[in-house]
Amino acid sequence: MLLLYAVYRTWRPINLDRSTRTLLEILLEVGMHTLVVIGTGYWDSPYVFSLITAIIVAGFVSGIGLALRISFASIAAVALPFALEAAVGTDRALRSTAEWAAVLFLVAAVSGYARRLSGEAEERHSLALDRLGRLAEANTLLYSLHQVAQTLPASLDLDEVLDSTVSRLDDLFEHTALAILLHDDSTSEWLVARAEGVRAAVVLPDGVLPATLHRAIRGAGAIVASYPRSLGDRGLSPLARSALYAPLRARGNLVGLIALEHHQKERYGQRDVELLNGFVDPVALAVDNARWFSRLRTVGADEERTRIARDLHDRVGQSLAYVAFELDRIARLPGVEGVTDDLARLRQDLRTVIGEVRETLYDLRTDVSDTQDLPTTINAFLRRVEERSDLRTEVQVTEGPHSRLPLLQEREMWRIAQEAITNAERHSGATMLRVIWQQEAGGAVLEVSDNGRGVEIGKAGRMDSYGILGMRERAASIGAQLEIDSTPGRGTTVRCVLT
Repeated sequence: MLLLYAVYRTWRPINLDRSTRTLLEILLEVGMHTLVVIGTGYWDSPYVFSLITAIIVAGFVSGIGLALRISFASIAAVALPFALEAAVGTDRALRSTAEWAAVLFLVAAVSGYARRLSGEAEERHSLALDRLGRLAEANTLLYSLHQVAQTLPASLDLDEVLDSTVSRLDDLFEHTALAILLHDDSTSEWLVARAEGVRAAVVLPDGVLPATLHRAIRGAGAIVASYPRSLGDRGLSPLARSALYAPLRARGNLVGLIALEHHQKERYGQRDVELLNGFVDPVALAVDNARWFSRLRTVGADEERTRIARDLHDRVGQSLAYVAFELDRIARLPGVEGVTDDLARLRQDLRTVIGEVRETLYDLRTDVSDTQDLPTTINAFLRRVEERSDLRTEVQVTEGPHSRLPLLQEREMWRIAQEAITNAERHSGATMLRVIWQQEAGGAVLEVSDNGRGVEIGKAGRMDSYGILGMRERAASIGAQLEIDSTPGRGTTVRCVLT
């Protein structure tokens, strides 16, 4: 029986844990070996050493306390019937019991002490691994910060900054959903600039953000969140069970928010919090720099446009007006009757040029502002187009019950509309022009169509003309898509979609 049990335990040893199953297995082994020892001569049994194995296992499982208790139970179970045996003298029974008690108690003490030494060694090993893990994470963080720092001087393009940030987050953290939200101070809305594994609108009002994200926004650093399976608070992804959120702050202002979510429960811990806290500061600075550069570029373009309009008015406009007055004076002089008709034609041409300069000045100064939205600007511009040309215009505006687009996006959409309308007026030979503006939550569609002669799309030479390249650049700067559909003889449609 002992041989079979030894073979079985060689194949399936007792687990050295503190579970109830392990304790029952130890008690079963002690009981079985004790019965064998009792049945084969008590302390004189050749199998008495088999009691030691269970005591050693008990010591390694739970320390010296359990080993001593198992030893005491084994000694008592063997000594009592041995002492009561009639054929054995009392002195011999006591002596044998004392000898084996000393042996078994010594084995229990040694195994318990070995368990302590093993636990200390395991603790030191775990501590060393923990320190090594922290060093590895610190090295990874320093490398990522170095990569971000390298891009800071050249990261004045917001798309490049966001793409680099997503790449770094993919390297540092495991996640099933990722989102980078940018805060719009003027509208208190959140722009979903980048998203992976998340279905969300491009623009999120502040009121629809999950409560946990609001808690992260109010905090000073990254936080860990968990979501139970029951109905209640949820993250950006409905499948998220754990999440890691961190606000982006630069120069004392809230710039955005980083959201990392995972479908596994308790996936993120304190190390992830520390890692993300060390990562967000340079990212927030890079994002803020890119946004300020974009604003300054727009302001610079507006100032340059205003300066050109002022120069045209002060120099070219006044010079043309002076020439017109001089022509009127010369035409009234005596002795110029022979050239009066030529002077009249020249005066008419000059008036035409002056009118075009005035229209150009108006176009340069017309823009979307905080007090004048895009539909109002387009309507005013089309009225002047009708006054100076034979074009009939039509405007269709569809706007939902929500706030305007950010001013930068509206201005770029206006410049695209202005370019498309001007192209139709000057080059298409159209008689009818239609402008459609549709704005929904988080997006908009601008469409300018005419019934003119059209352009052959296959001829690239013409597609780079008429400011089309500039329109494409403006659309790309705000994340919109520009589509041009034109058929010779059937007109042209310029469509800009912002999602």
